[in-house]
Amino acid sequence: MAGRETVIEAQRLSFRAGRRSILEGVSFHAAAGETVCIIGPNGAGKSTLLKCLAGINETSAGALTICGRPLASYSRRSLARILSYVPQAYGHELPFFVHDFVMMGRYAHIGPLSLPGKADRDAVEHAMATTGTIALADRHMATLSGGELQRVFIAAALAQQTCVMLLDEPTTFLDPKHRFEIHGLLMKISRDHGVTTVIATHDLAFALQSADRIIALKEGKLVYCGEAADMTVEATLSSMYEIPFLVLRHPATGRPIVIAEDA
Repeated sequence: MAGRETVIEAQRLSFRAGRRSILEGVSFHAAAGETVCIIGPNGAGKSTLLKCLAGINETSAGALTICGRPLASYSRRSLARILSYVPQAYGHELPFFVHDFVMMGRYAHIGPLSLPGKADRDAVEHAMATTGTIALADRHMATLSGGELQRVFIAAALAQQTCVMLLDEPTTFLDPKHRFEIHGLLMKISRDHGVTTVIATHDLAFALQSADRIIALKEGKLVYCGEAADMTVEATLSSMYEIPFLVLRHPATGRPIVIAEDA
């Protein structure tokens, strides 16, 4: 968006796993406070791209800068002060109580031999209030529902007080009510906190209605990258998913609503 500072700049990123190419020549940028959705079919490279941005995967080619500095120039601790990563919540069996887990989000701000200070406690309280997880503070992570667990993961990332938040399919397996709540929470974080959120998602409705920018991938290559409003929706989605789509317009926002058409 015009006038906003660029916080992520990716130039021709590639990633290989052995001889297999997972990402090839992916370029994009994201500005402060933008919501960026990465869409594409299974195996398109969405999660891999997020892990490259988080420094979990080491790219095989290309250049990546975060807040004006090459990603490789950051220590893990310094990177954690500007970038947080929320993995898929399912499949995690974490032996922690909720409050303790959210406090772990402060690890980049607390010395290795130090106890949490007032700033850390305040950050955790604010993150839990924002995500509606204060009532879960004394619960064990293993007792949480999928929606509760996802909100706790987001609370821990919010407690890091970063300017970039990466989320890997944050609404997978959630029912419509919890999807709605998580989407509203992510938009609030982006709007009220100025956080750049980059979200890998299968939820085309959310991406098309809420994203500022869309990155569309197929087999590790860009199908589209740019502002959501400029995307040729039917052609882009049909090319990615290899099925026809019917495109309607939301009566209030004018943004596209897509329906996969029967063969």
